[in-house]
Amino acid sequence: MQTLLFEFRAMGGPCSFHLRGTSGSHAEQSARKAIAEVRRIEAKFSRYLEDSVVSRINRAAGNAAVQVDEETRQLLMFADQLWRQSDGLFDITSGVLRQAWNFSAQALPSPYRLADARSRIGWERVHIGDDRVRLADAGMEIDFGGFGKEYAADRAAVVLREAGVEHALVNLGGDLHALGDPSAASAVPWSIDIQHPRPPVAHPMASIARVSLKQGGLATSGDYERFIEVDGRRYCHILNPLTGWPVSVHQSISVLAPNATAAGALTTIAMLKEEGAIAWLESQGASYLAVGHGGHVRTNAPQFHLTSTQASTATSPQP
Repeated sequence: MQTLLFEFRAMGGPCSFHLRGTSGSHAEQSARKAIAEVRRIEAKFSRYLEDSVVSRINRAAGNAAVQVDEETRQLLMFADQLWRQSDGLFDITSGVLRQAWNFSAQALPSPYRLADARSRIGWERVHIGDDRVRLADAGMEIDFGGFGKEYAADRAAVVLREAGVEHALVNLGGDLHALGDPSAASAVPWSIDIQHPRPPVAHPMASIARVSLKQGGLATSGDYERFIEVDGRRYCHILNPLTGWPVSVHQSISVLAPNATAAGALTTIAMLKEEGAIAWLESQGASYLAVGHGGHVRTNAPQFHLTSTQASTATSPQP
């Protein structure tokens, strides 16, 4: 069955659609619609764009409420749900910590800058009305980076399905949504490699596991995407809003879920849970593969097939 590849850039990185079993002209038209949807979401919610709704909300912090549409309100309510489920660890006001942490310099933040950034974190100070949102204090910000790409991946899959595409793999910078009917006899799973968080020097692109995915979302969070090393210790970009400091217990966590948004939220919260990650994922009924600080691998899902010899300390699937 023919698979057509459509590549583009959005949300700061490379993206692609793999469309299977769709004719060339139909596939191209469908891909264009889905790419337009991804770019619509980026234009609307990116904190990097001055006219986005997120930027307007942030500029009005401590001053006025900003009118929002239903889509924005629903995403804000989703952020509220994640904040509550994570006991405050998933907080979309914590993006201000980037003003203290510079992952382009091999230096830790000053205590003053870290304290100043932490003083402006607090989801409980975000007030959401029927059609308005207000940040209580000047200097506060919200950032949809914790689920924006995943939401865009799911929306792209919806657009493709509405256009008549039955089998597709949406990949937005590693956040994936597989579109298909797993019960169909003709459905061929997508084979997806999960990046090794500590690959051998000779094989920098080595994978640690392979996933066969017919339908649903897959997301991975790890300490290898952006980090600095100071005095031999790694400090990654995943920051605990309650302490202001990076997580350190897991190298990476991958999660399978019904859609990319859920998978991304689960893996991010799990990284932030640190020692409590596995118990929390189990309590959520999530299918996961977790690579611990020492490189040991733990999974509870048969969909994850270990591929790296570096994963020799993997445990058997958990009950």
